[in-house]
Amino acid sequence: MARTDHRSLVLVVEDEESVAETYALALDEAFETRVAIGGAAALDAIDEDVDAVLLDRRMPEMHGDEVLAELRERGYDCPVIMATAVGPDLNILEMDFDDYLTKPIDNETLRETIAQHVDREPDERLDEFFELRSKLDVLESEHPEYELADSEEYQELKRRASELRGQLEAEIDDFESVVEIHEQIERGN
Repeated sequence: MARTDHRSLVLVVEDEESVAETYALALDEAFETRVAIGGAAALDAIDEDVDAVLLDRRMPEMHGDEVLAELRERGYDCPVIMATAVGPDLNILEMDFDDYLTKPIDNETLRETIAQHVDREPDERLDEFFELRSKLDVLESEHPEYELADSEEYQELKRRASELRGQLEAEIDDFESVVEIHEQIERGN
């Protein structure tokens, strides 16, 4: 059946139906939503129509990390926003998600984060920069500086984000305002 709604389609993946429905309701004004309860249901529900995925990281049957890896393996490159009540570990540095939100997530943050990823023209370097900034922001809000200083992966991410910032500042006239909007979104506790 062809879609008649021309809004971006967000797949909401949660293990708790009430939480999934709450997110879907919060997104309904700006986005079309599809709800999947659990990881296996998410893999069944994803298709080329999906513009973004809001993915619970901690699910009992199939972990969100596994769902993310499977989505990427199947070739889905739509933005994936991880959502979790558990603080991030340094292992998120290796994960292929686009943004990371720590629960509880207020409705405005939810809408703004998804809009930031679907309501603009794709730019691979800008996408990479925001992905790196999101990872750095959430890690910096959840881990002490001394712990991060010991991580080579974290230091490499900081170096790459700085390099991209320099390139993008030179090419995008309003780059600082784009970054400011991104940074106004609350991602950590």
